Amino acid sequence: MSPKKRIAMHDHAAEASLFKRRALFTFLCVFILISLLLSNLYQLQVVSYQDYETRSNDNRIRVVPVAPSRGLIYDRHGQLLAENQPFYTLELIPEKAQDITASLDKLNEYIELSADEREAITERLRYHRRFKPLTIKSRLTEEQVATFSVNQHQFPGFRVEAGLKRHYPYEGLMTHVLGYVGKINTRDKTSLEKSGQWKNYAATNDIGKQGIEKFYESLLLGKPGHLEEEVNNRGRVIRTLKATPPTPGQDIYLTLDLKLQQKAMELLNGRRGSVVAIDPQDGGVLAMVSSPSYDPNLFVHGISSKAYSALLNDKSRPLINRATQGQYSPASTIKPHVALLGLEEKTITEKTRIWDPGFWQIPNVERKYRDWKRWGHGWVDVYSSIMDSCDTFFYDLAYKVGVDKMAEFMSKFGFGEPTGIDIYEEANGIMPSKDWKRMRYNQPWYIGDTISVGIGQGYWTSTPLQLTNAATILANRGQRFTPHLLKSFKDETAKIDSPIDEREPITLNDENNWEIINEAMRRTADKSRFTDASYTAAMKTGTAQVFSVAQDAKYDSETVAEHLKDNALIIAYAPYENPKIVLAVVLENAGWGGVNAGPVARALLDEYMLRDEWLVAE
Repeated sequence: MSPKKRIAMHDHAAEASLFKRRALFTFLCVFILISLLLSNLYQLQVVSYQDYETRSNDNRIRVVPVAPSRGLIYDRHGQLLAENQPFYTLELIPEKAQDITASLDKLNEYIELSADEREAITERLRYHRRFKPLTIKSRLTEEQVATFSVNQHQFPGFRVEAGLKRHYPYEGLMTHVLGYVGKINTRDKTSLEKSGQWKNYAATNDIGKQGIEKFYESLLLGKPGHLEEEVNNRGRVIRTLKATPPTPGQDIYLTLDLKLQQKAMELLNGRRGSVVAIDPQDGGVLAMVSSPSYDPNLFVHGISSKAYSALLNDKSRPLINRATQGQYSPASTIKPHVALLGLEEKTITEKTRIWDPGFWQIPNVERKYRDWKRWGHGWVDVYSSIMDSCDTFFYDLAYKVGVDKMAEFMSKFGFGEPTGIDIYEEANGIMPSKDWKRMRYNQPWYIGDTISVGIGQGYWTSTPLQLTNAATILANRGQRFTPHLLKSFKDETAKIDSPIDEREPITLNDENNWEIINEAMRRTADKSRFTDASYTAAMKTGTAQVFSVAQDAKYDSETVAEHLKDNALIIAYAPYENPKIVLAVVLENAGWGGVNAGPVARALLDEYMLRDEWLVAE
């Protein structure tokens, strides 16, 4: 029989040691985890308190921008030119409506909805939050608003909301000066983001597109306000916490004279052309008309592609601001300036006379440059050459002076460069020179080019604004102002005058030369268009060829195509002793300047000079 096995006893000391080690490890793990938890809790509750409080408030509080009202635009006498009119929109809050399809069917009995509009509404409803308003129809008429208001009880969830939109009460009269506002497009947004101005448009979809509206956008826009609203986790508004009102845009006053502007547009009577009038005492633009024009209100709510295409393809080019972008040969209207250069260079004197047989020839060259008067003017001097617009006198003068001296001198009067007027739409015009032709056409300059430039033809082109500005400098005997449209603006406290930009005057070697030229222009006015005027005036007309006539051919206005007829021009100012207004008129393809542009200038000066305010002042 085998012996019994001994049962081993537990090693209590080893077990106790193992338990202690395990308990210590477990305690350390728990301690570390609790420490991490407490550390993270401290980080959340203390260190990052501000950050998480902001995040929490962002989830709870929604900031809604409020659009400012756009500044108004007035003429110099306080006549309203651009205003803000209420417009009405029909909106729907889906969660408050009962049967949307049935409601829309019933609504069609009072406010017509096209099939396209119904389809668009149905499509938008699929993705629209039910507690947010959805636009059903915009630009409701007052009649539609009244009709809906009477029947609103039949349409739970539907409401009419009002807003403000730009409106131009004089429609096409001021379009090319005021410009217009339109929807912000991708290009506008990119530009605003780069300039850091995008935040100012949080509450509006409109921006100035052209003219004054664009140039003074920063003044007219204002600053948006905001509403702080408490919302739930679905974005539904619970209550309004705070309201900060917007700052309205500043009202601005222009130098324009509404009555003169209306008279100018009336006199153009739909003809293609332009009128620009300037106050010579400060450079303020009194009138700036481009005809034909268009209604800027078409662009405010978004013009249809069909209507825009019609404007774009119109052969009369109504979208072009002829006053600042139209480029025309100045023709004989610049003969006073050329004569002034001749006096300054001592190429001619007050008593210089030349014989005009009806043509002029470059020495030893057979070609004849014809005078407009085929049988000639006989003996002419600086006075009669301007009064009778003798081409021969200025052919000879241009030949002797040279084109580069002409270009240098005429640039002082603003030809060939922008005037700096406060709208962006302005062309440079062309003041040609030898270097200009080489750079532009890579061709040499010929003497024949100089002869044409001497009578304001050839490569020389000018805008009506440049022409008026040059005439203003002449009337002011060299005093120069930058033409401007802004007269003053009104902030929250006062009306502030816009500073006048007076440039360095043109000084002559002999200041009496100013008097010679202006006297010649006064005699021109007395002899023709202003013989019976009750005030003194000075003027110079021009007739610009649109195409060249062969040397032995005769221009026949009766048979030539309408678009090839001469342009009619005139510059004039009054009164002669102390000018208050200087103007230029350009009529496209109208024919003889004195006959066609002359009556327009006379009527405009009568309108301005014969007012009671001038009569009383004098």
